[in-house]
Amino acid sequence: MTNIYFLIMAAAHPHTRTEGKQFRLVKFFAYASFLVLVIISFPFSMFVSQKAKDILLRSYEDNALLVGENVNHQVVQNFLMPVLLAGHQVRLRDQQQHDWLDQVVKNTIHGFHVDVVNIYDIGAGVVAYTTDTRLYGKVVSKGEGYHRAVKGESSSRLVSGGQDLWGLGIPSPQGEWKLITYIPMKGVHPYTGEKGVNPFTGEKGEIIGVLELLLDLTPQYRSIVKFQYFIFGLSSLIMALIFVALLFIVHKAERIIEQRAEERRILEEQLHQAERLAALGEMVAGVSHEIKNPLGIVQSTAELLGSMPNADDTQKRLSGVIREESVRLNNIVTEFLDFARPQVPNLHECHLEEIIEKNTAFLEPDLEKHHIKIHNHFSGRTFRILADQDLLYRAFLNIFINAVQAMDGGGTIDVRVEEQRGSYRVEFQDSGHGIDEENLKKIFNPFFTTKDKGSGLGLSIVRKIIESHGGNIAIESAEGQGTSVVVTLPRSG
Repeated sequence: MTNIYFLIMAAAHPHTRTEGKQFRLVKFFAYASFLVLVIISFPFSMFVSQKAKDILLRSYEDNALLVGENVNHQVVQNFLMPVLLAGHQVRLRDQQQHDWLDQVVKNTIHGFHVDVVNIYDIGAGVVAYTTDTRLYGKVVSKGEGYHRAVKGESSSRLVSGGQDLWGLGIPSPQGEWKLITYIPMKGVHPYTGEKGVNPFTGEKGEIIGVLELLLDLTPQYRSIVKFQYFIFGLSSLIMALIFVALLFIVHKAERIIEQRAEERRILEEQLHQAERLAALGEMVAGVSHEIKNPLGIVQSTAELLGSMPNADDTQKRLSGVIREESVRLNNIVTEFLDFARPQVPNLHECHLEEIIEKNTAFLEPDLEKHHIKIHNHFSGRTFRILADQDLLYRAFLNIFINAVQAMDGGGTIDVRVEEQRGSYRVEFQDSGHGIDEENLKKIFNPFFTTKDKGSGLGLSIVRKIIESHGGNIAIESAEGQGTSVVVTLPRSG
């Protein structure tokens, strides 16, 4: 028995430590995952939205270049060449020429969402034409885009009027975005139609002006920013859900570990108890057999002495005392033997309510003597069970006797039987003086008793009987508040 116990405990304790470490690792993983997701979700949303912005910008840059090339072509073909072929000089101060050019430009950009078109005179360095009349004659702001256009290169840049929220590179959804595109204007020879020729000087590759287009991308970029916020919010939501799921797993695992630890603790107590009871049972069985035979001789001798014809009253009284005490000792030895021997129930179909009614019938004189009433809450129901009727009778009788002894001045005992899934729950509730917390922990210990008489084996034997049927017994009590004994028995034994 001792070897089995230590083998089981040696196997159980390392497993418990391993599970504890595993779930501590899971808990660490949950918090680490949350931190990683927080760190990753923001750059991820920024990356996705930035890619969308880049794609949008390239698309509108290409569109602006096409519109600019078209404006350049239309201005040369439909304004410059007709003016030059008619033998006139280009004078945009002339209202007729200005209106002519303005009509050509506006007809070309119609439907392309172009806000402003500026044509810079690179010789004078001023705005020669613009769709925004407030800019006429203004000096050119010679930025990088302008200088590249003078060199014959087209370029674009995005101008943002939005504010950066929290300093994290997230633009405000209320901002404005403008795309400025610079395109070098190239002429066409008025007679030969050759492209890239200055119609004024006839030189090839000469830039006749700089065309600036201003496109408003605010609606498109606001949708991108909203999408960026959506990505970040969705990432945060997914992150929170994953974190909650991980926490749920961790808490579930901790509860499982606690439950298993409690089960192992109970198993340890049972193993300790079984080990002690096994050794105690062997000793009690041997001692009881040695006592029982001489005790029978003492009892029979006392009866013989008391029944002799020449025995006086004193001898008869003393022999009666010896006989009564020997009977009491015999009962105690019998309890020892019942405690020591294995309880193997002889299962057959019986009824719980009949067993309890036999108990109450047997105890009826004591109940009347102590002014105790038993209330059976059966409501005429039948509770069939596969069990050993005699063993259950002894177990329930012991419970009733303990309840009776706990009520000196009278009281009640309530008996309830409830049907559960595959089992019965039998509760004995008395209104006695109860059991204090310290004694309640020892109530099932062999030889523990708070009475002046008794072996202290009653409840130990009761538990053995109940457990031999595959059931269990539990006692709840508090000093001055009565005691509740709950017995659970499987219906099929």
